[in-house]
Amino acid sequence: MGDCVWLREKIMKTGIGRLLPALGVVLVGLASALAQEGDDGWISKIRKDHPRLFFNKDTWPAVKARALGPEKERYEEIKKRVDKYPDDPQGRSGGAAADVEEKVGGKVYKMAKAAPAKEWGKQAMETAFVYLVTGDRKYLEKTKKMLEVSIGVYHKCYAERRAVNWYSTTRVCALAAFDWIYNDLTPEERKAILLPLLKHIDDVQKSKPKIHRRNGSSYTSGFYGVRNIVWFAGLAAYDDGIDDALAVKFLKQGYDYNQKLFEYRKTCAGDDGGLASATVGYAMCAYPWSQFNFLHTWRSAIGENVAPKWPHLAYFPVWIMWNWIPAETRPKEFGSGDTNHYTNNLPWYSLYGHMSQIMHFYGQSDPDCAALAAYIRTVVSYQRFAGTWPMYPFLMTDIDKAPPPKDPSRLKVYGRHFETLGQIFMRSGTGLDDTFCLFTIGSRVPSHKQFDENSFIIYKKGFLALDSGTRGISKDFNLRHYYAQTVAHNCILIHMPDEPLPRYWGPAYDGPEGKLCHGGMNKTTGATVAAFDTNEHYTYVAGDATACYSDKKCRLALRQFLFVMPDTFVICDRVTSTKPECRKEWLLHTQNEPVVEGKQFRADEGEGRLFCRVLLPKDAVLKKVGGPGKEFWASGKNWELNDAVKAANAKHAKKRGKPYLLGSWRMETHPTAARTEDVFLHLVQVGDQSLEQMVTSELIEADGCVGVAFQAGDKSVRVTFGTSGAASGHVRIASGDTVLLDEDLRQDVLPQQGLGVAAK
Repeated sequence: MGDCVWLREKIMKTGIGRLLPALGVVLVGLASALAQEGDDGWISKIRKDHPRLFFNKDTWPAVKARALGPEKERYEEIKKRVDKYPDDPQGRSGGAAADVEEKVGGKVYKMAKAAPAKEWGKQAMETAFVYLVTGDRKYLEKTKKMLEVSIGVYHKCYAERRAVNWYSTTRVCALAAFDWIYNDLTPEERKAILLPLLKHIDDVQKSKPKIHRRNGSSYTSGFYGVRNIVWFAGLAAYDDGIDDALAVKFLKQGYDYNQKLFEYRKTCAGDDGGLASATVGYAMCAYPWSQFNFLHTWRSAIGENVAPKWPHLAYFPVWIMWNWIPAETRPKEFGSGDTNHYTNNLPWYSLYGHMSQIMHFYGQSDPDCAALAAYIRTVVSYQRFAGTWPMYPFLMTDIDKAPPPKDPSRLKVYGRHFETLGQIFMRSGTGLDDTFCLFTIGSRVPSHKQFDENSFIIYKKGFLALDSGTRGISKDFNLRHYYAQTVAHNCILIHMPDEPLPRYWGPAYDGPEGKLCHGGMNKTTGATVAAFDTNEHYTYVAGDATACYSDKKCRLALRQFLFVMPDTFVICDRVTSTKPECRKEWLLHTQNEPVVEGKQFRADEGEGRLFCRVLLPKDAVLKKVGGPGKEFWASGKNWELNDAVKAANAKHAKKRGKPYLLGSWRMETHPTAARTEDVFLHLVQVGDQSLEQMVTSELIEADGCVGVAFQAGDKSVRVTFGTSGAASGHVRIASGDTVLLDEDLRQDVLPQQGLGVAAK
């Protein structure tokens, strides 16, 4: 505190601006302490009575009414489960972690593994809820026993230096169960449950000595590990005379974590949408929990709905809709980032619940986004809350105040730039016959981000240009050495002898091939969007990924990518290496074997077909890589999958008639001659499999520019790109004698926000 007083006096005498250079990061830390010193007034607002986690005495009647009214079916399912839970529940820690043998690529490796623990935190929450609804004390007794057994398991796990669970969920549930039955416990029972529970939570905040599979995820990722628990522990224990000092410590820590979480995700979403990762398996599933849980518990403990102060979360449905690819049976997603690439099905089993939360919290403060959330809720097939958090269906007491659903197809927006996540989506429409594309550039969010700047994914009735490889079950060498690397994406490679492999998570291969980078990037972020534009005729992006490659090999990696609707792409790459011998390759990955004819190839997937024509370099060589034994070839080795993944792939192929979408082939374009500067120009056309041949085209070469002229349906298109300086170009599109547009390509970034295009 003395430091804070000194800082106040110093600022008053010298001024903050003159003080900054001298104090640097110390000043930042002390200023933060000063802010916190005066910001703890919220603690005094916490209700003194119980319950206060997720609901309170005042809101309970409405919660109960939902359980016995519109959500009665869900409540009855929970009650039926609760009635089957044993009166004498047993738990187990599962034992300490031990090395088990895993077979990868025909060889056996030892990897640490621990059996799952058996505890009753979630079941205790369900049982406590049924007790509050029915008043039947048999459920109270069952809840107490579940909590006692679970706490014993938690301490046993800690003694064995292994995690209870990767997620905080069941322990948050246990805290809520305690809070809900608090009024019916004796003072001795409260202490017997709460003190060891608080001790466990305090113990696991420390990562040393190492705890196997301890998830310490911070506010920059999912925030569903052990740090997440302290907020709920503080609320459950506050001012009850059991351990008030530890409760206040947890409250302050939890508040600080959550404020940082919301601020960080506000930065990630901006005025566009999204969460703390561009990988949909994370962002559409577990990532939203932490934010929704904080909003619910702040409201129940303090009585304030602070959701409108964080409008970025309301934009979440916007990002979901741009990741949504319509398909006959189930919508797809692009497969970007740390996605398995098994089916690329959109993970929609949590979306009904997530969209209900948006409607509940933002129905009045942001009705447009709430209406989009309502629309998503109506079109997902899984029309119920996921079972992870049993209380969610009953907390949606404001959902009826939200506006009715609005179909987003009414918005004529064909391209959408999510700035911080580094994603540009393009589409010709929203129907089954439309073309969909994702271009990755300019990401500033590292969570589950791969070495894939300036990459693209194209879908039309199938995944025609895709991300390849898989994370499998997180035990494959494929994860670190192929799937996350640039070689697995539709990017540019620049080879440099003995370049070290950039670090990524997952098992590391100790052989010499495991030390080498196969021509890729060494940074996942740092690239920039040089230009972006979208209109009813085309969507255009220019991406500069130079900063993501080693400066020892790369001077320039600039890609200009033009989608001419409905089904044609022009891709121009200007690549400058530091030395001529730094060989360059242009990549396009396909699921099935491509057919090569001269300077052109085609490939099919699903009901779709892709054609690609190489226009530049003129001395280009087309090379086909892949097939059995070379599906994931890089650095002189095929990065084989875990045997369990291979077996699952074979089973899927037998059942569905096609294997997982792992991308078993790639086409490489490279110049014959070695030189420092190269221009790659490719024309890509997609369609269904009735498309028998590619459109004719004409290469354009003029002073300071290159380009192509081609016919796109009834439209004549002429596109040129500058070959020096900043990204530049020109596009002309005509239909017969009518010129639809004739303009320079944009050289800055079109601003967008919310549901569509608007000035910022």
